[in-house]
Amino acid sequence: MIHALSSTLTWVAVGAACWALVLVILDRPPLPGRPDGYAYLGLLVLVELGLLGQAVIGFVQLASTDRDVSGLSFGGYLLGALLILPVAVFWSFAERTRWGTAVLVIGALVVPVMIVRLNQIWTAVPRG
Repeated sequence: MIHALSSTLTWVAVGAACWALVLVILDRPPLPGRPDGYAYLGLLVLVELGLLGQAVIGFVQLASTDRDVSGLSFGGYLLGALLILPVAVFWSFAERTRWGTAVLVIGALVVPVMIVRLNQIWTAVPRG
């Protein structure tokens, strides 16, 4: 795993969650027709592109490692992290209330949790 990429994705996702929380408090969904909506969705696209890069790098490293890594768990977390934000954005667009925007808060906060878990799986020391 590339720690700089993981750290950057973690902090950008936390920033996106904070931004979405402000939108929830203001009761303002991130609409694509407004400049702040475009900016927020652009931030989520940036996070998603970073997660896609992390997934590609993660699968390449998984295929070439001699470590004892649970490939199924690692691959599941890589793919799961990729799916979280698109599902949250779709849900937010379907539900144009403050609760739809709250889904973006949760989705953006799940990304750092998934990244931390990926790092735990990658650096796990086998028991024995």
